[in-house]
Amino acid sequence: MNDKSKIVIGLIIFFVIITSPFWYNMGKAVSVPEPKLSDKAKAAKVCVESKEYMKTNHMHILDIWRNEVVRKGNRTYTNSMGKEYNISLSSGEESCLGCHGDKAEFCDKCHTYASVEPYCWDCHINPKEKK
Repeated sequence: MNDKSKIVIGLIIFFVIITSPFWYNMGKAVSVPEPKLSDKAKAAKVCVESKEYMKTNHMHILDIWRNEVVRKGNRTYTNSMGKEYNISLSSGEESCLGCHGDKAEFCDKCHTYASVEPYCWDCHINPKEKK
């Protein structure tokens, strides 16, 4: 029963090893980026859904839209308020990229922060970067 000191030292070493990533990264966290809206998006003051909903569910909406257009041929989205929108990722006036055309400032900031690589541009034409 004289192994108590060895057990305590082992637990301390285990605790230090397990928590070392937290200690190493303390104070290095960056704040969540806020995407820059275009003048058109600022003037519209509303997206296809609420800002909070779009922040958390935009990829889900894009997946639903893809299925609706490609599999069913439906190009109209009716939001929770009953307003209809054209389903499109192209850079036309009435589309996502019509308001959110600056990919580097709108899309890439958050995707880089979250370490995700969306596959949108595997099929769609990548919008030209604004300088």
